[in-house]
Amino acid sequence: MTINNQTLTLRQKVGQMFVCGFETIKPNANITKLITDYGLGGVIYFRRNVQDAHQMAQLSAELQLLSRQNGGLPLFIAVDQEGGMVSRIEKGATLLPGNMALGATFAPAGVYAGAKVMGKELRQMGINMNFAPCLDINNNRLNPVIGVRSYGETAELVGEMGTHAVNGLQETGVIATVKHFPGHGDTAEDSHHDLPVVPHSMERLMELELAPFIQAIEGGVDAIMTAHVVFKALEADGVPSTLSYRILTELLRKQLGFEGMIVTDCLEMKAISEGIGVAEGAVRAIEAGADLILVSHTLKHQVAAIEAVLAAVASGRIPESRIDASVMRIMNYKVKRNIQFDKLDPVPVGDISTPEHQELAKELSRQSITLVKDESGKAYDPAEPTLVVWTEVQTGTEIDEVVDRVGTLGSQLSELSGRRVEELYMGLNPSEADKKRVLAACEGKKQIVMVTYNASFSKGQKELVQTLAALPGVHFIVASGRNPYDLLEFPEVKTYYACYENRPLAMYSLAQVLLGEEQAVGRLPITISEQFSLGWRQDL
Repeated sequence: MTINNQTLTLRQKVGQMFVCGFETIKPNANITKLITDYGLGGVIYFRRNVQDAHQMAQLSAELQLLSRQNGGLPLFIAVDQEGGMVSRIEKGATLLPGNMALGATFAPAGVYAGAKVMGKELRQMGINMNFAPCLDINNNRLNPVIGVRSYGETAELVGEMGTHAVNGLQETGVIATVKHFPGHGDTAEDSHHDLPVVPHSMERLMELELAPFIQAIEGGVDAIMTAHVVFKALEADGVPSTLSYRILTELLRKQLGFEGMIVTDCLEMKAISEGIGVAEGAVRAIEAGADLILVSHTLKHQVAAIEAVLAAVASGRIPESRIDASVMRIMNYKVKRNIQFDKLDPVPVGDISTPEHQELAKELSRQSITLVKDESGKAYDPAEPTLVVWTEVQTGTEIDEVVDRVGTLGSQLSELSGRRVEELYMGLNPSEADKKRVLAACEGKKQIVMVTYNASFSKGQKELVQTLAALPGVHFIVASGRNPYDLLEFPEVKTYYACYENRPLAMYSLAQVLLGEEQAVGRLPITISEQFSLGWRQDL
């Protein structure tokens, strides 16, 4: 196969079909080996690779230079920059609200504008592919992995918001990758750890789960990422979507007419790695119809997967024509989005975020804060001695990321009000000792605010909220710092805000609302209960 007058060997063609990660802020021996020995097609960044936006731009330039110097092709450089709770890059870039916060604005034009800001900044950092947005419909409150990564609970809301995000990203030259096909929203397991099963009929899938993806396909999305989820209506034998010919080729390619790139979710996730294994998973994903194979972390698995595909072609198991079809598609998108060595953007100096970008992020965040319930008859009083109980992630994953204690609600209230607000930090599941520490700090306080984090999965948070709600003579406010369903764990709470994330910008917006500087104008993009349904907000 010849691409742009360059003849590719089989080894180089297979290399083009892999996107791999590494662990350092500079190119290390592992990623260098994959680029130089295998002609790697793409790289994925995680928080481990990031210091700030300027360093990201330098790293991207170094990786592209490495590929060029070793006879390779321009690299896809990808990241999961969803916004909100799943954001790999923060310092020097604009951190925009996540999907459910944007869903609460019910403002597709704002989603489009935010995606254009995100895309422009990503390209300045040399990043040309975003594994976003999520088009999963979060209609299962017990979903441990999607939640606020979804725009909401209806196909209409998710489809409209997602299509605007795709358009904004791709207009800046960034490949948008909608995920997780055919839909990871209605699962109660996390495919990072298990193999979820969706039992619904094909009729239901077409009406709900598949509808946003169909809308994105019709709108011209460049790439679709697969889900490591079993769909019984499509694969009665229990084959996960990532490895299913029926789903990737017969459904996605032939029935739905998708002509873009099919990207697997990471094959090192346990749904694949602890089943058939990463290497065999790569072979089966290509047989199923995938174009890009994502192996995010471990050199041993990355090399084994590439070698397994090479062996499968050599043995005749995978026809070389199947490889050629994917590589041609990959190269067409590298050209379409100007991912070429002579099109590299210059490395910026310092921050790439601008005041205009920051203002847009603030406005979108301000529109998201939702007052779900207020039966106290009291407003927050900055003159009262106040305690903020802050729930934080202490051990990070790819989905629940550890962030610095910067811009917490207590610090935002202190700064905006000019009065010191005491703040205590709790883990995700407070112990009895933690509860005693909080109660001791409550002495003399007439006002307590607790920011919860997925309390639906935490007995300790639930019990602590219930204890604080029962304190006599205390104005107690709860704000969910992630899933809005937390209210179901403690319906006796009189004042409850949904913030959808605990990032600094969301906490700044909440502090403004509490202090009466702004109103909570967001509306629920999901249903918490019959009383608090889709589109609900407490009358202002």
